[in-house]
Amino acid sequence: MADFSQTRSLFRIPEGVIYLDGNSLGALPLAVPARVGRMIEAEWGQELIRGWNSAGWMVQPRRVGDRIARLIGAAPGTVVMGDTLSIKVYQALAAALSLNSTRRVILSDSGNFPSDLYMAQGLVRMLGDRVALKVVEPEEVEAAIDDSVAVLMLTEVDYRTGRMHDMKALTRKAHSVGALTVWDLAHSAGAVPVDLAGADADFAVGCTYKYLNGGPGAPAFIYVAPRHADIAPPALSGWMGHEAPFAFDLDYRPGGGIERMRIGTPPIIALAALDAALDAWDGVSMQDVRAASIALSELFIAEVEKRCPSLRLASPRDASRRGSQVSFRHPDGYAIMRALIARGVIGDFRAPDALRFGFTPLYIGEADVRGAVDILAEVLDGKLWDRPEYRQKELVT
Repeated sequence: MADFSQTRSLFRIPEGVIYLDGNSLGALPLAVPARVGRMIEAEWGQELIRGWNSAGWMVQPRRVGDRIARLIGAAPGTVVMGDTLSIKVYQALAAALSLNSTRRVILSDSGNFPSDLYMAQGLVRMLGDRVALKVVEPEEVEAAIDDSVAVLMLTEVDYRTGRMHDMKALTRKAHSVGALTVWDLAHSAGAVPVDLAGADADFAVGCTYKYLNGGPGAPAFIYVAPRHADIAPPALSGWMGHEAPFAFDLDYRPGGGIERMRIGTPPIIALAALDAALDAWDGVSMQDVRAASIALSELFIAEVEKRCPSLRLASPRDASRRGSQVSFRHPDGYAIMRALIARGVIGDFRAPDALRFGFTPLYIGEADVRGAVDILAEVLDGKLWDRPEYRQKELVT
């Protein structure tokens, strides 16, 4: 197995903290502050508006997109950055519906991230009876794919449990009945090997503030398969997606290829942070990351089940069906997580009862896993979580 000691030295983890929440917000790469400072001082500060040309700001969404493309099995020129994940879901879903306009069903599952379903619900309300959203249980997805389906929209790795869909098999099934696919890679990119080209996916989207460590609010990405790139209609026809933005035409003409999926002015400061964060991935194999994350999560499950019998595993036991996170259930899960965080073990909680832990080999190792279980066992054995302050819900759980 690969040795990740070198990448661990690239991240800032506060003293006394075991950070098992990279599946929600990645740790700070040490290179980011200097890179952002340089962008602000030397580029923005000195170049002013000239930076769009002299510092290459205008091409940043494509250039950074190509760096992410390597991690998700996509060809150069098929990924572009910008906006939030919800907006990218909307773009991909609307484009797929337009390309398959003789069908009316969007098929998704109850394990999908709620925001993705909200985007689909909004489209359905806007389009009226022309489109319907069908939501089934995750285990029922394959059987529900039939010739009424226009678009299959799924998150590959379930945000609560880590359960993982088989992208290649479900895409093959969708294509066999004439449906298109939209895959959300929020909990996949940087966590598990993804092969969008090999799976023949049509569209994919994802965020960059989790396993890719781009920082809070880091820009999202969208992938469009080359066969759709010049015909996918952009539902949000923004200035930056125009064929010639600085011609200032009054009528919209979509740009070529993935450029048409740009909308507004790119967040250059955030892209600078993400660009620096991606340096940690240079030379890193996703297969090695996957092997290490499985080893860490398997160790965690074994130790928790041995020492913390009151917790019930919510994630798939089969590691091949699980992403890079593990969830356990407990009726007092929120208070337990608050008690853990107070003692330096940072995970998070997902309603109604899931304690969620992420395993990011770039900066988490075996000693962290064993240390986290030691503290978890102390909290449970001593009922240290049973205090009023730990039951008080915060804005973000």
